[in-house]
Amino acid sequence: MSDRNKPIIGITLGDFNGIGPEVILKTFSDNRMMEFCTPVLYGSSKIINYHRKILNLGNFTFAQSRAIDRIQLNTFNIVNIWEDDPMVQLGVSNEMGGKYAFLSIQAAVNDLKEKKIDALVTAPINKKNIQSENFQFAGHTGYLAQQAGTENYCMMMCSNEMRVGLVTEHIPVSEIAQLITKEKILKKLQILKKSLTEDFGIDKPKIAVLSLNPHAGDDGLVGKEEIDIIRPALAETKSKNIFALGPYPADGFFGSANYKKFDAILAMYHDQGLVPFKALCFDSGVNYTAGLPFIRTSPDHGVGYDIAGKNIAREDSFRSAVYLAVDILRNRSEYGERTSNPLKKAELAKEGH
Repeated sequence: MSDRNKPIIGITLGDFNGIGPEVILKTFSDNRMMEFCTPVLYGSSKIINYHRKILNLGNFTFAQSRAIDRIQLNTFNIVNIWEDDPMVQLGVSNEMGGKYAFLSIQAAVNDLKEKKIDALVTAPINKKNIQSENFQFAGHTGYLAQQAGTENYCMMMCSNEMRVGLVTEHIPVSEIAQLITKEKILKKLQILKKSLTEDFGIDKPKIAVLSLNPHAGDDGLVGKEEIDIIRPALAETKSKNIFALGPYPADGFFGSANYKKFDAILAMYHDQGLVPFKALCFDSGVNYTAGLPFIRTSPDHGVGYDIAGKNIAREDSFRSAVYLAVDILRNRSEYGERTSNPLKKAELAKEGH
């Protein structure tokens, strides 16, 4: 975290034809949010004024500039990163929505990498209309990992009720089994454990690992991935100082509320983890990319074309994404303080007795 009193949180605009601008404005129309951070939106004041008018938020004020080093602290900021005045077509997926969503992401990530902002909260994009020569990914996560120069990350859904990490993400169901390996499971568990400890302040976290097949494969009757891949991965966790149990069949695991006994869950594929997560935590869930050198969160919903401009989108998840980014910044800072120079701390502790 920077040496400012409050963190500077970068925010991307998302697809401006969707509900991204609405949930951003609704979140920060509550001035109490400025007690936690200084928000900086990368986009266009013209776009925000358009949405502000539709939402009847005439009292919403902001500062605007053309660079991050000119922002005002303790208020909502907009960094204008384009001169154009693109037409907003609420509820419509088009090339313009994707083009400007990418420009917002690109500018924010550049400042994030240069540590000019402390964390990033991304508004929803349309994964199809954003595709271009500069963005050929299934979502934010792949782009951010490329920009960070790493392949070691884990998509993680977070709420007060549960945290779910994924072994595989946005891939066809037909390809899931062939992409699950012992090495990949172990890598995701290592990332989860590190994140739970450093980002969430959990000492000695407990992780549940789900099975791939129904009934955990029934001893090979309905699939051998549990025998050949998942259990061997779990057998190696002890030597890596990871407390992980499983594999648990997903239906019984969530149906019995067994998830409440664990600090996180590792699901084998997207819908296995996200269906129960969103059923239980949709309004407050947050998408977090664990394992990156910087912090990025986002709400757990999409662009919402069907409700764009109707002033009915709920901002709960976006607000939770801001809170989580601030919490992780604090937890990382506290973890760094706890683990820096442990020998000196031990000596001071002895002197105190």
